[in-house]
Amino acid sequence: MSETKSNEKFLKGTFILTIASFVVKVIGSLNWIFVSRILGGTGIGIYMLAFPIYFFAMTASQAGVPVAISIITAERVALNDIYGARRVFRISMLLMLLTGIIFSVLTYFSARWLIDLQFIRDPRAYMSVVALAPTVFFVTFLASSRGYLQGWQRMTPTAVSQIVEQIFRVITMIVLADLLMPWGLDYAAAGASLGALAGAVTGLIVLVYFHIKLNRDIEKTYGLDLKPSPQSEREPTISIIKRIFKLALPVSAASIMLPVVSNLDLMIVPQRLEVAGYSVRQATELFGYLTGMAVPLVNLATILTASLAVSIVPAISEARALKDTARIFRQTAAAVRISNFVCFPAFVIVFFLATPISSLIYNAPGAGPAVMISAVSIILLGLHQVSTGVLQGLGHTTIPMVNMILAAAAKVALNWTLTAMPALGIMGAAWATAADMGVAAFINLYFIWKYIGYKIELGQLFKTICAAAVMSIVVKFFYEFTAAQWHIEVFSTFGAVIVGCVVYVATLAAIGGILEEDMARIPMVGKFAIKIFRKLGIFKS
Repeated sequence: MSETKSNEKFLKGTFILTIASFVVKVIGSLNWIFVSRILGGTGIGIYMLAFPIYFFAMTASQAGVPVAISIITAERVALNDIYGARRVFRISMLLMLLTGIIFSVLTYFSARWLIDLQFIRDPRAYMSVVALAPTVFFVTFLASSRGYLQGWQRMTPTAVSQIVEQIFRVITMIVLADLLMPWGLDYAAAGASLGALAGAVTGLIVLVYFHIKLNRDIEKTYGLDLKPSPQSEREPTISIIKRIFKLALPVSAASIMLPVVSNLDLMIVPQRLEVAGYSVRQATELFGYLTGMAVPLVNLATILTASLAVSIVPAISEARALKDTARIFRQTAAAVRISNFVCFPAFVIVFFLATPISSLIYNAPGAGPAVMISAVSIILLGLHQVSTGVLQGLGHTTIPMVNMILAAAAKVALNWTLTAMPALGIMGAAWATAADMGVAAFINLYFIWKYIGYKIELGQLFKTICAAAVMSIVVKFFYEFTAAQWHIEVFSTFGAVIVGCVVYVATLAAIGGILEEDMARIPMVGKFAIKIFRKLGIFKS
């Protein structure tokens, strides 16, 4: 495959996954409005008691195998070893069949034990855990199927299946929660839990269609009689299994780190806020501002970089299999530039409009300080996501996992110190979160430099920072001026966002911070934007 086509697939995949992620989040947000009205606070609490058990079982059953499948499949496809790619998929699916059954059964039979030992404090959550048990099996298959299709750099199946999965999940949650409410809150919460099963099954059905479509395309391109390459013919099954787990286990460990870090925050932040002089009630409220309001905004702002991290793994794996180090370098550079291009204006918006955004979205202006400092995490999280994807594509899946552990240790130390300072309080915890992302990102970048010689392009970064600085002045002035003149909060906030983004793009283009080669890679809008920039004289014809 030519580099141009590879780049097109890479960025088209990112674009598709970004749209799907946004749609899924919107549907999910609407879902909680309806479900919370049906279940109420107590019913939601029962549901949430069961969900961490399901999340842990789901993570453990997959064990990072989908990422490993994506990496190995991309390598085999790049070498035209289609038989080998299919063989890896068959072996990995047998592994997923085994782990899916094991963890589904364990989840089912551990439900009563977890309640008896008081790990789950409310016995009414028993039925929700039981309802989620079979979902572990189907979600394991779902994720592995997505990994294989992503290895072919086909992101549309993942996007479509995610949207279909979310739609059926939401419909089932609302309908069953409402139908079972007369039986009691435990039944209603279990009905809501069954939404995950309905979503997983329908998502899997969608992927079956895309697998059939892929097989037809393979037959057209490579013929019916696929023969193994000499390497595939000689490679024993146990060797493939070892390679899968060598790549997969560090990814799994890194995934498990996320809930571990969240639990550490739960243990440390409220306690250290009390040391800073806040009451228990105030500490709980401030912790809610950070974890329930600031963090979701950061995650929303990094939807594109999260998608970029998924799509870059098979792209880098393909280039590595072909020993095309120049392509690896260029794809890495493009991914970092795109990350900075998106994350810097997102940082400006969230940082300078923290309080108005908190008021409009959450009706909680008190969340402003936590949201403002958390904005720093947007830039660092974007770099972390992209650099992790590059290292995984290079086959170094252990490095991001170790870096996350080191970053988590730094976060714990900073949480303990900064949160207890009365002058900082919850802002200290927000700084600790930003440092967590920063440590992991910069260590990742060091290893990328070590393996492929890539360094962040300082000239390009400086131009991006300059454009963001101009944007920040415009955003602040526009908001304050219109808010003082017309007192319409919605207009001032959204107007500042729109005007600021236009100024950011215009400034970056004027100082040469937007490269035509990057613009050309953006699906749908790229060619249109190039025509406009050429007419304006920014790009040469």
